[in-house]
Amino acid sequence: MEEVTFDPGLIQAIFKHIWTRRALEREKNEGNDGTDCEVGTGTLKKTRTTSANSNALKLSCELLRIFITEAVQRSAMIAEAEGAGKIEGTHLERILPQLLLDF
Repeated sequence: MEEVTFDPGLIQAIFKHIWTRRALEREKNEGNDGTDCEVGTGTLKKTRTTSANSNALKLSCELLRIFITEAVQRSAMIAEAEGAGKIEGTHLERILPQLLLDF
């Protein structure tokens, strides 16, 4: 049985949103003085589009699935140790520093 994972289209849309926002912030911070930084033959940094191939999207989906599954499991262990019936934000806050170090 195949495990449920994130939709690659959703992850790609999130990535595109972040890439677009960062490009706009970079333009704003650099100022719009009309000088473009050349990156390669025939491409300009400001006009070049960023994309991800399908294998990278699948891998990103799997990494997110594993990360979230681990976060829920660790939070559930903390909640169970405290005798709580459900996971609360405080449980997630307690496991988050070590989880981020592990990933």
